[in-house]
Amino acid sequence: MTRLADLAELVRAPAALSVPGDVLSGAAAAGALGPRTPALAGASVLLYWAGMAANDWADRRLDAVERPERPIPSGRVRPSVALGVASGLTAAGLAVATAAGGRRAAAVALPLAATIWGYDLRAKNTAAGPAVMAACRGLDVLLGASGGRVVRALPAALTVAAHTWTVTALSRREVTGADRRLPGLTLAGTALIALATPARPTPPATGRGGSSRAARLGDLVPAVLAAGYATRYGRAQARVLADPSPGRVRAAVGAGITGLPALQGALTARAGARMLGLAVAGAAPLGRRLARLISPT
Repeated sequence: MTRLADLAELVRAPAALSVPGDVLSGAAAAGALGPRTPALAGASVLLYWAGMAANDWADRRLDAVERPERPIPSGRVRPSVALGVASGLTAAGLAVATAAGGRRAAAVALPLAATIWGYDLRAKNTAAGPAVMAACRGLDVLLGASGGRVVRALPAALTVAAHTWTVTALSRREVTGADRRLPGLTLAGTALIALATPARPTPPATGRGGSSRAARLGDLVPAVLAAGYATRYGRAQARVLADPSPGRVRAAVGAGITGLPALQGALTARAGARMLGLAVAGAAPLGRRLARLISPT
């Protein structure tokens, strides 16, 4: 009988802490934060877990050689069970998204689910793999924005997608190690992302000094969160630059996954939802603790 702990490892359960922030940052940017947002975040988590299970099902033969400790090659989860979990979670995610957000949410959730499965079954081991995974995360941000002005969420979607590209590009070298060009490229990308994230149009002057000072102090929140994101993820990539061994690459990938909430929090705060941004960023340290129990990669 398959244990719950084995299923949690199959779907890399703690890594789902990096997912709700996609929807929240998209909703904040689009002016769509509301009662339906938590349900859309839940749908996003279901689709993410579906992708993890489908990934292991698609990689079961390769993992038997490279990662025999994973749930399927170790015999703890049967391939048919993994495929069933992936399919069931996909259906549940689409159903929740449609029930919460109607046609507009479904119009994003369906392409998101198709892109997730397309990555796992076809694109992952091709040159297009990082770009397809980046598209998954970008669509996830737009899922949160589906009830508002979606165009306003495009910068947040592109930012999260760019970060995802760096993580995915590194993850392709978790087993073999990387040459120094790759971490150099991803580290430069992380620096650019962190510099661009806090920037937003200057709001109109209020005419009151107190309000202006409060706004300036509020603008520090996305900058501080973006700096925290860049410091932790950047440090892990710098270690790969010094020693591009598989262990260092895996650690950098883990830092990219567990550090994403800080970036999402910065994007949410940039849109004006500062307290929510801080709450989103709070998932980062929790994710790091849980990652010691179940690997997010």
